[in-house]
Amino acid sequence: MEWKIMCEIAWYVLFAAFVLDFLVGDPRWLPHPIVGMGLAISWFEPRFRRWISNPFFSGGGFAVFLIISTWALCFGLVKLAVLIHPLLGVGVQVLLLFYCFSATSLVDAAQEVACPLEAHDIGSARKKVAMIVGRETRDLEEVAVTRATVETVAENFVDGFLSPLFFALLFGVPGAMAYKMVNTLDSMVGYKNETYLLFGRASARIDDAANFIPARISVLVISFAAFLLSVPRGVSALKTGISQGRCHKSPNAGYPEASFAGALKIRMGGPNVYHGKLVVKPYIGGQFPDPDIHGITRACELMRLSALVAVLVACGVSLFFLSGLF
Repeated sequence: MEWKIMCEIAWYVLFAAFVLDFLVGDPRWLPHPIVGMGLAISWFEPRFRRWISNPFFSGGGFAVFLIISTWALCFGLVKLAVLIHPLLGVGVQVLLLFYCFSATSLVDAAQEVACPLEAHDIGSARKKVAMIVGRETRDLEEVAVTRATVETVAENFVDGFLSPLFFALLFGVPGAMAYKMVNTLDSMVGYKNETYLLFGRASARIDDAANFIPARISVLVISFAAFLLSVPRGVSALKTGISQGRCHKSPNAGYPEASFAGALKIRMGGPNVYHGKLVVKPYIGGQFPDPDIHGITRACELMRLSALVAVLVACGVSLFFLSGLF
Protein backbone atom coordinates (compact mmCIF):
# COMPACT_ATOMS: atom_id res chain seq x y z
CA MET A 1 0.00 0.00 0.00
CA GLU A 2 1.30 3.46 -0.88
CA TRP A 3 2.55 5.89 1.75
CA LYS A 4 -0.43 8.21 1.27
CA ILE A 5 -2.94 5.46 1.99
CA MET A 6 -0.90 4.16 4.93
CA CYS A 7 -1.15 7.56 6.59
CA GLU A 8 -4.87 7.94 5.93
CA ILE A 9 -7.68 6.12 7.66
CA ALA A 10 -11.01 4.86 6.38
CA TRP A 11 -14.22 5.96 8.07
CA TYR A 12 -15.23 2.38 8.83
CA VAL A 13 -11.98 1.80 10.76
CA LEU A 14 -12.75 4.83 12.94
CA PHE A 15 -16.33 3.78 13.56
CA ALA A 16 -15.53 0.09 14.14
CA ALA A 17 -12.86 1.00 16.73
CA PHE A 18 -15.36 3.29 18.47
CA VAL A 19 -18.03 0.56 18.56
CA LEU A 20 -15.51 -1.99 19.81
CA ASP A 21 -14.47 0.33 22.63
CA PHE A 22 -18.13 0.96 23.48
CA LEU A 23 -18.93 -2.78 23.61
CA VAL A 24 -15.74 -4.19 25.13
CA GLY A 25 -14.00 -1.36 26.95
CA ASP A 26 -10.68 -2.42 28.41
CA PRO A 27 -10.95 -6.08 29.49
CA ARG A 28 -8.17 -6.99 31.91
CA TRP A 29 -7.52 -10.34 30.25
CA LEU A 30 -6.62 -8.67 26.94
CA PRO A 31 -2.93 -7.67 26.54
CA HIS A 32 -2.69 -3.91 26.09
CA PRO A 33 0.00 -2.03 24.09
CA ILE A 34 0.10 0.67 26.77
CA VAL A 35 1.63 -1.90 29.11
CA GLY A 36 4.32 -2.51 26.51
CA MET A 37 4.89 1.23 26.18
CA GLY A 38 5.32 1.49 29.94
CA LEU A 39 7.84 -1.35 29.92
CA ALA A 40 9.77 0.30 27.08
CA ILE A 41 9.85 3.60 28.96
CA SER A 42 11.14 1.90 32.11
CA TRP A 43 13.77 -0.05 30.14
CA PHE A 44 15.13 2.85 28.07
CA GLU A 45 15.11 5.54 30.77
CA PRO A 46 18.22 4.41 32.69
CA ARG A 47 20.03 3.69 29.44
CA PHE A 48 19.43 7.14 28.01
CA ARG A 49 20.50 8.66 31.31
CA ARG A 50 23.80 6.74 30.97
CA TRP A 51 24.27 7.49 27.27
CA ILE A 52 23.68 11.24 27.58
CA SER A 53 24.83 12.89 30.81
CA ASN A 54 22.81 16.11 30.47
CA PRO A 55 19.32 15.22 31.79
CA PHE A 56 17.50 17.71 29.57
CA PHE A 57 19.04 16.44 26.33
CA SER A 58 18.89 12.87 27.56
CA GLY A 59 15.17 13.18 28.25
CA GLY A 60 14.56 14.86 24.91
CA GLY A 61 16.34 12.14 22.96
CA PHE A 62 14.59 9.48 25.02
CA ALA A 63 11.13 10.91 24.26
CA VAL A 64 11.73 11.46 20.54
CA PHE A 65 13.23 7.99 20.12
CA LEU A 66 10.28 6.23 21.75
CA ILE A 67 7.64 8.27 19.90
CA ILE A 68 9.26 7.68 16.49
CA SER A 69 9.87 4.01 17.28
CA THR A 70 6.20 3.54 18.19
CA TRP A 71 5.07 5.16 14.95
CA ALA A 72 7.53 3.09 12.87
CA LEU A 73 6.58 -0.19 14.58
CA CYS A 74 2.86 0.40 14.04
CA PHE A 75 3.39 1.56 10.47
CA GLY A 76 5.34 -1.61 9.71
CA LEU A 77 2.75 -3.80 11.41
CA VAL A 78 -0.15 -2.28 9.46
CA LYS A 79 1.75 -2.46 6.17
CA LEU A 80 2.66 -6.12 6.75
CA ALA A 81 -0.96 -6.95 7.57
CA VAL A 82 -2.16 -5.20 4.41
CA LEU A 83 0.38 -7.08 2.28
CA ILE A 84 -0.87 -10.37 3.68
CA HIS A 85 -4.50 -9.48 3.00
CA PRO A 86 -6.41 -6.17 2.85
CA LEU A 87 -9.03 -7.43 5.31
CA LEU A 88 -6.30 -8.34 7.77
CA GLY A 89 -4.96 -4.81 7.37
CA VAL A 90 -8.36 -3.39 8.25
CA GLY A 91 -8.64 -5.70 11.26
CA VAL A 92 -5.21 -4.73 12.58
CA GLN A 93 -6.01 -1.02 12.21
CA VAL A 94 -9.33 -1.42 14.02
CA LEU A 95 -7.68 -3.34 16.85
CA LEU A 96 -4.81 -0.86 17.28
CA LEU A 97 -7.15 2.13 17.22
CA PHE A 98 -9.46 0.38 19.68
CA TYR A 99 -6.49 0.19 22.05
CA CYS A 100 -6.06 3.97 21.68
CA PHE A 101 -9.63 4.74 22.80
CA SER A 102 -10.47 4.57 26.51
CA ALA A 103 -13.91 6.17 26.76
CA THR A 104 -15.58 3.06 28.17
CA SER A 105 -12.80 2.30 30.64
CA LEU A 106 -13.02 5.90 31.84
CA VAL A 107 -16.76 5.50 32.42
CA ASP A 108 -16.15 2.23 34.25
CA ALA A 109 -13.53 3.85 36.50
CA ALA A 110 -15.86 6.76 37.27
CA GLN A 111 -18.74 4.43 38.09
CA GLU A 112 -16.51 2.49 40.47
CA VAL A 113 -16.28 5.72 42.47
CA ALA A 114 -19.98 6.51 42.13
CA CYS A 115 -21.16 3.15 43.50
CA PRO A 116 -19.59 3.48 46.98
CA LEU A 117 -20.60 7.15 47.08
CA GLU A 118 -24.22 6.14 46.52
CA ALA A 119 -23.81 3.59 49.32
CA HIS A 120 -22.33 6.37 51.55
CA ASP A 121 -19.06 4.38 51.80
CA ILE A 122 -16.68 7.33 51.69
CA GLY A 123 -13.65 5.19 52.56
CA SER A 124 -14.07 2.95 49.52
CA ALA A 125 -14.87 5.96 47.34
CA ARG A 126 -11.59 7.62 48.39
CA LYS A 127 -9.65 4.47 47.51
CA LYS A 128 -11.31 4.21 44.11
CA VAL A 129 -10.82 7.86 43.19
CA ALA A 130 -7.16 7.65 44.26
CA MET A 131 -6.66 5.26 41.34
CA ILE A 132 -7.65 7.85 38.75
CA VAL A 133 -6.41 11.20 40.16
CA GLY A 134 -3.06 12.56 41.22
CA ARG A 135 -4.22 14.52 44.27
CA GLU A 136 -4.26 13.18 47.83
CA THR A 137 -7.64 11.63 48.60
CA ARG A 138 -7.49 10.30 52.17
CA ASP A 139 -9.19 13.38 53.66
CA LEU A 140 -11.56 14.24 50.81
CA GLU A 141 -15.21 14.70 51.65
CA GLU A 142 -18.00 13.34 49.48
CA VAL A 143 -18.35 16.50 47.40
CA ALA A 144 -14.60 16.67 46.77
CA VAL A 145 -14.49 13.03 45.67
CA THR A 146 -17.39 13.68 43.31
CA ARG A 147 -15.77 16.80 41.90
CA ALA A 148 -12.45 15.00 41.38
CA THR A 149 -14.19 12.20 39.50
CA VAL A 150 -16.13 14.56 37.23
CA GLU A 151 -12.93 16.52 36.52
CA THR A 152 -11.20 13.29 35.52
CA VAL A 153 -14.00 12.34 33.13
CA ALA A 154 -13.90 15.80 31.53
CA GLU A 155 -10.14 16.10 31.24
CA ASN A 156 -9.58 12.55 30.01
CA PHE A 157 -12.15 12.91 27.27
CA VAL A 158 -9.33 14.66 25.42
CA ASP A 159 -6.45 12.36 26.42
CA GLY A 160 -8.45 9.17 26.23
CA PHE A 161 -10.51 9.76 23.11
CA LEU A 162 -10.41 13.03 21.22
CA SER A 163 -6.63 13.36 20.82
CA PRO A 164 -6.05 9.80 19.55
CA LEU A 165 -9.00 10.28 17.17
CA PHE A 166 -7.50 13.57 15.98
CA PHE A 167 -4.09 12.03 15.28
CA ALA A 168 -5.64 8.98 13.64
CA LEU A 169 -7.47 11.32 11.26
CA LEU A 170 -4.26 13.23 10.48
CA PHE A 171 -1.68 10.43 10.38
CA GLY A 172 -3.56 7.14 10.41
CA VAL A 173 -3.42 4.48 13.08
CA PRO A 174 0.39 4.83 13.54
CA GLY A 175 -0.22 8.49 14.41
CA ALA A 176 -2.78 7.55 17.06
CA MET A 177 -0.40 5.01 18.59
CA ALA A 178 2.45 7.53 18.58
CA TYR A 179 0.15 9.90 20.47
CA LYS A 180 -0.51 7.21 23.07
CA MET A 181 3.26 6.93 23.60
CA VAL A 182 3.38 10.73 24.05
CA ASN A 183 0.62 10.51 26.64
CA THR A 184 2.21 7.55 28.42
CA LEU A 185 5.57 9.32 28.57
CA ASP A 186 3.95 12.35 30.18
CA SER A 187 2.17 10.19 32.76
CA MET A 188 5.39 8.36 33.69
CA VAL A 189 8.14 10.99 33.49
CA GLY A 190 6.43 14.36 33.02
CA TYR A 191 6.72 15.41 36.67
CA LYS A 192 8.12 18.58 38.22
CA ASN A 193 10.19 16.87 40.88
CA GLU A 194 13.91 16.40 41.46
CA THR A 195 14.05 13.19 39.42
CA TYR A 196 12.18 14.37 36.34
CA LEU A 197 12.27 18.17 36.34
CA LEU A 198 14.81 18.24 33.50
CA PHE A 199 14.65 14.68 32.16
CA GLY A 200 10.87 14.71 31.80
CA ARG A 201 10.51 18.26 30.54
CA ALA A 202 10.54 17.32 26.85
CA SER A 203 7.91 14.62 27.40
CA ALA A 204 5.65 17.07 29.23
CA ARG A 205 6.06 19.78 26.58
CA ILE A 206 5.42 17.35 23.72
CA ASP A 207 2.26 16.19 25.47
CA ASP A 208 1.14 19.81 25.91
CA ALA A 209 1.75 20.49 22.22
CA ALA A 210 0.00 17.30 21.09
CA ASN A 211 -3.14 18.12 23.09
CA PHE A 212 -3.20 21.84 22.27
CA ILE A 213 -5.55 21.68 19.27
CA PRO A 214 -7.73 18.76 20.46
CA ALA A 215 -8.32 20.47 23.82
CA ARG A 216 -9.68 23.54 22.08
CA ILE A 217 -11.70 21.50 19.61
CA SER A 218 -13.22 19.75 22.62
CA VAL A 219 -15.09 22.95 23.52
CA LEU A 220 -17.02 22.73 20.24
CA VAL A 221 -17.56 18.98 20.47
CA ILE A 222 -18.77 19.02 24.08
CA SER A 223 -20.93 22.07 23.47
CA PHE A 224 -22.62 20.46 20.47
CA ALA A 225 -23.22 17.26 22.44
CA ALA A 226 -24.72 19.32 25.28
CA PHE A 227 -26.82 21.22 22.71
CA LEU A 228 -28.32 17.91 21.57
CA LEU A 229 -29.44 17.32 25.16
CA SER A 230 -30.66 20.86 25.77
CA VAL A 231 -30.16 24.15 23.94
CA PRO A 232 -29.43 26.12 27.16
CA ARG A 233 -26.87 23.50 28.24
CA GLY A 234 -25.13 23.75 24.89
CA VAL A 235 -24.98 27.53 25.08
CA SER A 236 -23.71 27.40 28.67
CA ALA A 237 -21.03 24.84 27.74
CA LEU A 238 -19.80 27.00 24.88
CA LYS A 239 -19.76 30.21 26.91
CA THR A 240 -18.03 28.66 29.91
CA GLY A 241 -15.56 26.73 27.75
CA ILE A 242 -14.50 29.86 25.90
CA SER A 243 -14.47 32.25 28.88
CA GLN A 244 -12.93 29.95 31.53
CA GLY A 245 -10.92 27.42 29.54
CA ARG A 246 -7.73 29.26 30.44
CA CYS A 247 -8.48 29.13 34.19
CA HIS A 248 -6.27 26.11 34.82
CA LYS A 249 -2.57 25.59 35.47
CA SER A 250 -2.52 23.10 32.61
CA PRO A 251 -2.52 24.73 29.15
CA ASN A 252 -5.11 22.22 27.94
CA ALA A 253 -7.10 20.60 30.75
CA GLY A 254 -9.18 23.70 31.48
CA TYR A 255 -11.00 23.67 28.15
CA PRO A 256 -12.86 20.36 28.46
CA GLU A 257 -13.37 20.93 32.18
CA ALA A 258 -14.89 24.37 31.60
CA SER A 259 -17.16 23.01 28.88
CA PHE A 260 -18.35 20.19 31.14
CA ALA A 261 -18.84 22.68 33.98
CA GLY A 262 -21.05 24.83 31.76
CA ALA A 263 -23.01 21.91 30.35
CA LEU A 264 -23.62 20.29 33.74
CA LYS A 265 -23.83 23.60 35.62
CA ILE A 266 -21.35 22.53 38.28
CA ARG A 267 -18.06 23.94 39.47
CA MET A 268 -14.69 22.24 39.25
CA GLY A 269 -11.13 22.98 40.27
CA GLY A 270 -10.26 24.77 43.49
CA PRO A 271 -7.46 24.00 45.95
CA ASN A 272 -6.17 20.44 46.30
CA VAL A 273 -3.28 18.68 48.02
CA TYR A 274 -0.60 17.10 45.82
CA HIS A 275 2.29 15.19 47.40
CA GLY A 276 1.72 16.85 50.75
CA LYS A 277 1.53 20.40 49.34
CA LEU A 278 -1.57 22.55 49.00
CA VAL A 279 -1.93 23.72 45.41
CA VAL A 280 -4.33 26.62 45.02
CA LYS A 281 -6.23 26.46 41.74
CA PRO A 282 -9.05 28.75 40.63
CA TYR A 283 -12.54 27.34 40.39
CA ILE A 284 -13.84 26.66 36.91
CA GLY A 285 -17.54 27.34 36.61
CA GLY A 286 -17.37 29.08 39.96
CA GLN A 287 -20.81 30.56 39.41
CA PHE A 288 -22.30 27.06 39.68
CA PRO A 289 -22.73 24.83 42.77
CA ASP A 290 -20.64 21.77 43.60
CA PRO A 291 -21.68 18.56 41.82
CA ASP A 292 -23.83 16.02 43.63
CA ILE A 293 -23.36 12.26 43.33
CA HIS A 294 -25.49 12.14 40.18
CA GLY A 295 -23.03 14.52 38.55
CA ILE A 296 -20.71 11.58 37.86
CA THR A 297 -23.34 9.71 35.85
CA ARG A 298 -24.32 12.87 33.98
CA ALA A 299 -20.68 13.59 33.18
CA CYS A 300 -20.21 10.05 31.84
CA GLU A 301 -23.32 10.39 29.67
CA LEU A 302 -22.09 13.71 28.27
CA MET A 303 -18.65 12.26 27.63
CA ARG A 304 -20.09 9.29 25.72
CA LEU A 305 -22.29 11.56 23.62
CA SER A 306 -19.34 13.85 22.94
CA ALA A 307 -17.29 10.85 21.80
CA LEU A 308 -20.10 9.82 19.44
CA VAL A 309 -20.30 13.34 18.00
CA ALA A 310 -16.53 13.44 17.53
CA VAL A 311 -16.30 10.06 15.79
CA LEU A 312 -19.22 10.85 13.47
CA VAL A 313 -17.55 14.10 12.44
CA ALA A 314 -14.25 12.27 11.96
CA CYS A 315 -15.96 9.62 9.83
CA GLY A 316 -17.48 12.36 7.71
CA VAL A 317 -14.12 14.05 7.23
CA SER A 318 -12.48 10.73 6.34
CA LEU A 319 -15.22 9.85 3.86
CA PHE A 320 -15.05 13.32 2.29
CA PHE A 321 -11.30 13.26 1.71
CA LEU A 322 -10.82 9.60 0.79
CA SER A 323 -13.74 9.62 -1.63
CA GLY A 324 -11.93 12.19 -3.75
CA LEU A 325 -14.50 14.91 -3.18
CA PHE A 326 -11.74 17.28 -2.09
